[in-house]
Amino acid sequence: MASQTETTNPESDRPVILLVEDEALTIMDLGDVLEEGGYDTVQCASAERALSILQARPDICGLVTDVQLSGRVDGFELATSVAQARPNLPILIVSGRASPDPERMPAGAQFIARPCAGEDILARLKGLMPQC
Repeated sequence: MASQTETTNPESDRPVILLVEDEALTIMDLGDVLEEGGYDTVQCASAERALSILQARPDICGLVTDVQLSGRVDGFELATSVAQARPNLPILIVSGRASPDPERMPAGAQFIARPCAGEDILARLKGLMPQC
C-alpha cells in the first residue's frame, strides 16, 4: 500500500521536501531520515499528486523522487515538469532500476543510484540545497 500522507508542521521553519515514492516502506524510512536530518516532508506516491501538491505548496524547497512511480508519469517526467514550473527547485532523482539518462534529466537535477543509504540521499540533498 502506497503512502499518501502529507506530514508537515505549518508553524515550523524547517525546509520542506516533497518526497515521491510508491514503495510504502521506502517512503517511510526515507521520510524518517530526512526529518531527522532537519527537513519536514510532504509525501506522495505518484507524479500527478506531486504536481498538484507543488502547485498548492509554495513553501516546498526541494524534490526527491524515485523513477518508478504509481500512475502514468515516471520520475524523469515529473522532474522535467517540476524543473519547468519551478526552475530553481533542487531535484534529486533516485532509482535502483533506471540509470541517469542525460536526455531525460532536467538541467540542475542530480541522480543517485540505489542501493544507497537514506543518509546518502540526505547528504546529496543537503549539497543541493544551500539556500534552505
